[in-house]
Amino acid sequence: MQTTNVTGTRSAVNQMPMPTAINPTMQACIDACNACLQACEECYSACLSEPDVQARIHCIQVLRDCADICSMASQYMSRNSEFSQQFCNLCATICDACAAECAKFQDTHCQNCADICRTCADECRKMSTTKM
Repeated sequence: MQTTNVTGTRSAVNQMPMPTAINPTMQACIDACNACLQACEECYSACLSEPDVQARIHCIQVLRDCADICSMASQYMSRNSEFSQQFCNLCATICDACAAECAKFQDTHCQNCADICRTCADECRKMSTTKM
């Protein structure tokens, strides 16, 4: 389907090359990053409502870092960036730190988030060492 703009010329979007296919390792990592992003955002919101919120300040900060790096890593992989592997390596490090922080708290949301962060860290490590 070809679209035209107001002046009658082809849209620049239709002239863009199709993206390179994403391999299964990368797709698994994208999915894990997106799940981790969501878990961190949910845990962050829940932690803000906990009565001991002051004891969670460092955890909350790491949750924000983890959510942000997961979002960025997913974006880099989705566009098949040449820097995806380096981003995934850093993402694995931050996900490990987030899992360790969340594991300190016994709330269900923190324990679930820690599990999801560990899974994401594992997928990011695989991605960071995969031959592209």
